[in-house]
Amino acid sequence: MPVQGKFFQNPGSSGSAFYDYQIEQSCRFSREESTHMTRTPSSTGNRRTFTFSTWLKRSRDDNDAFFGVYANSSTEAAMKFGNGGTHSGKLQLYQYTGSFPINVQTNARYRDSTGWYNIVIRVDTTQSTANNRVRLYVNGTLNDNTDNSTNTQPSQNYDTFFNTSGNPNFVGWYGNSGSNRFDGLMAETILADGYSYDASYFGTTKNNIWTPVDYHNTTGNYGTNGFYLKYQNASALGDDSSGNNNDFTTSGLSADNQLIDSPTFGS
Repeated sequence: MPVQGKFFQNPGSSGSAFYDYQIEQSCRFSREESTHMTRTPSSTGNRRTFTFSTWLKRSRDDNDAFFGVYANSSTEAAMKFGNGGTHSGKLQLYQYTGSFPINVQTNARYRDSTGWYNIVIRVDTTQSTANNRVRLYVNGTLNDNTDNSTNTQPSQNYDTFFNTSGNPNFVGWYGNSGSNRFDGLMAETILADGYSYDASYFGTTKNNIWTPVDYHNTTGNYGTNGFYLKYQNASALGDDSSGNNNDFTTSGLSADNQLIDSPTFGS
């Protein structure tokens, strides 16, 4: 099994002798500073099939939403880690519309604050097998949905709230409660609208360590509302590098939030 959340390199080293693909920077999100990014799609993409991938390093074990869509308090969706108690550190995808047509939460807990995680969330509600409609991967390992703490899978061909026009998308938040902001670092944040991909499109195992691959130049499919946030422009951290120009507007973020700490470069 690939090592979970750990990358063994000398701090301060670029890791060029080991990593075949380099990630040059990350973006630091801070709950105290209410940092986030937002974009409102002007057209609807594929609400049934999409894949989200990001590399992240958590700064605290709390209620952290790293990507979400929000219309109002009764219509929202989020990808997040659970808050305290029995939910602490558990990876979750949910949609709330007065009830929970989707609520998938791992039994495993991801609470390491020293290493990077690659999170891949694969949604394809067209699948005939219920447990194949929402699949969660952490550092290349597919979560066992039969062992989830919560496993409300969407009905077949269900139209999710993701990729809908007119409803704001958030990176580092989900748009509702201020307490649900992500606190930590994010790198290589990708949405593939209309594509169902497993974790191998975003990483590979090398010497038993899950390492990044260059999705943009090897696969590079994004779809209507897809994006690729490299966080490479310190003055415009929300710039989309996919070619779609699906740029995000930043809030509370400045050049100081761009860091060289990344999955391939030790802090």
